[in-house]
Amino acid sequence: MNRRTRIRLAGAAASALALVLVPTAANAAGSGGVTGAAFYVDGIQYRTVATPNNLSGTGAPTHSFDVIYDFGGAQPNVATAAPGDRDFNGGRWMVHALGFPDGYAAALAIGDADGDGVIDSDTELMTALDAGAAVDLGVVKSFTCPVIPLHG
Repeated sequence: MNRRTRIRLAGAAASALALVLVPTAANAAGSGGVTGAAFYVDGIQYRTVATPNNLSGTGAPTHSFDVIYDFGGAQPNVATAAPGDRDFNGGRWMVHALGFPDGYAAALAIGDADGDGVIDSDTELMTALDAGAAVDLGVVKSFTCPVIPLHG
């Protein structure tokens, strides 16, 4: 990885970390709220209820969390599981920030297998990650929140 790419990824990581660690006005006041479309799981959009909690640093085992990949605002995030999935952990989430060495458009071109204009499953995301068009920058936050499918 060249120096320019490392600098861009470091900047993306810092931006992603700032987005998930800076509390929203609702969370700062100690309350949450129902969101709009928050993330995809296997091509289906879900919303959630923002809850002001933080499980970072609790020592809980990694396998007790599902992963949400944070696209840094380029599109809704992608989670690895949802209610009804055998491996769903009940709304315990570990957020991984993503970086895009050649930009989000390059990752989209590689990962969007169904041509719908977004990376909307962990399978599509893994394609972009495996190709190096997306980079997992690591865990930036852990928390709990419910998952509610959007219909229509």
